[in-house]
Amino acid sequence: MIHEKISIKMPGSEEYAALYTYIQDYSERIGVEKRPLILICPGGAYDHTSDREAEPLALAFNAMGYHAAVLRYSTGPSEFPIALSELASAVRLIRKKADEWHIDKNRILVQGSSAGGHLAACLGTFWNMDFLSNIVAGEEGAGAGPATEIKESIRPNGLILNYPVISAETFAHAGSARSITGDLENADAFTDEKGIPIREFLSLEKRITKDMPPCFIWHTFEDEAVPVENSLMLATALKKEGINTELHIYSHGCHGTGLGNALTAANEGKEVIPEIQSWPGLLRTWLERNYPITLKY
Repeated sequence: MIHEKISIKMPGSEEYAALYTYIQDYSERIGVEKRPLILICPGGAYDHTSDREAEPLALAFNAMGYHAAVLRYSTGPSEFPIALSELASAVRLIRKKADEWHIDKNRILVQGSSAGGHLAACLGTFWNMDFLSNIVAGEEGAGAGPATEIKESIRPNGLILNYPVISAETFAHAGSARSITGDLENADAFTDEKGIPIREFLSLEKRITKDMPPCFIWHTFEDEAVPVENSLMLATALKKEGINTELHIYSHGCHGTGLGNALTAANEGKEVIPEIQSWPGLLRTWLERNYPITLKY
């Protein structure tokens, strides 16, 4: 196992911003040539990154045969687009390391829970926008390469969204929206469409295009913190653009359940919900169909 902490520093990053890798060892005696990688963005209302949605998920994905990594991205007082630029930089780094780490560079997925789901979906939505490639190029300097290459290097091949925050307006999670927007009022720095309020710009159900990657989404109907409408609005927008999407709605369950078992429950244990413990199996089926591990035979 290659388990490293790699500093991820972009303009405005907090000191703790880092990528933690869970890269499975390559062996000549195992018939696996390359593995896809799932990059995890824990939730935490853009106020912190949750331990319950970090390493336990990485180990679960490892058990499925996939490489994993966890991004501890900058949270409040950092505001948009600092965390997004860190995520883009992390994806670019993983692609650069693909041969060394035996990663399939065309099968790099980003997983996010709650606010981390918003961050993951932001990359899926904004990866080909100039403001993001300009940030990456500015940090790397003259050797960064052309904008088109940078955009392709930060593009996620798929998204896994657990009870994601999607809207910053209707059905918004107030804490997440407040933390990510900070003092920003409009999105003039990020788009040619002037005067768009920042919360409208970050309501991702309004930003979906044909360039969005395939999505696996799940939510609970009873979620009171991040209403299920967030996933429903996203799925509707994805359907309109013809994006390959799988959506699961569980009838029972609170917010922030992680794996739904004791391994990711908080101290009170209310996140242990047998009904939702099927989601990793459903995800595995989706992954094996769309992002299979590359074998030697």
